[in-house]
Amino acid sequence: MGNAAGLAQAGGRIDYFSGTPRADAIDRWIYVAMAGGFLAITLAGFVPDSFEMVAAVKDGTHPPMTTVLHLHAVLMGSFLLLLLAQTWLAATGRIKGHMQLGLTALVLVPALVIVGTMLAAESYRQVAEVATSAAPDLRASAEATVLRKENILLSQLRAGLLFPLFIALAMLARHSDPGFHKRMMILGTASVMGAAIARVPGLPTSAPHSPISTELYILLLAVPMFARDLLRNGYVHRAYWVWLAIILPTQITMLVLWDTPWWHSVARAVLSA
Repeated sequence: MGNAAGLAQAGGRIDYFSGTPRADAIDRWIYVAMAGGFLAITLAGFVPDSFEMVAAVKDGTHPPMTTVLHLHAVLMGSFLLLLLAQTWLAATGRIKGHMQLGLTALVLVPALVIVGTMLAAESYRQVAEVATSAAPDLRASAEATVLRKENILLSQLRAGLLFPLFIALAMLARHSDPGFHKRMMILGTASVMGAAIARVPGLPTSAPHSPISTELYILLLAVPMFARDLLRNGYVHRAYWVWLAIILPTQITMLVLWDTPWWHSVARAVLSA
């Protein structure tokens, strides 16, 4: 996540949270804790979900898991492990190895976007085919599943646009503004944690009627790093302003479009083409 040379952000204010002699153990390791937390949330959400899916495939109530699904899981898992490794390397002062390994993101992120797009389209077509061929007594339930999938496509579309944007911003700043770089890597990853969060068992949720709970959880993910950052520096780093300026309008747009006839017609037209 960049070297430790940049001690000041734009405007000349010292960034004590990133790379100064005043940086303490919490400052160095909170990024590792954030990355580890993302990995833990992903496992908490997807491991139980995967077991349920395997059981459903065996009893014939779910289509077989596809190669694209497995590939997406491998790529996302690899990115989260990369983020954890990168934060650990930076925390332990292994900056050269950190910068070399970080170039892997230039391959992983585009691959994730491409495979994620393929997976979203494939998943939709699977449920659409089931709805089309469903027996009359099961058709209403199958069509409701299609509507839910079309709503989920909104969050998938947002993730597919925001994730590469945030990571690109982070990578562009890796030399010029290491503080912005390391924060944006964490914030960019937080922005795509919705799918995992929505699957965590027992977590209060507004789904499937509204995505507002998941979106609030995404914002809450940034709170530990933000709070420590504010405590150390006494001001809000510009990385948070950039992140909020992008993520909040997209969250509001998604809430407005969620489960509207217009969105369903658009999603169906695009994905059925």
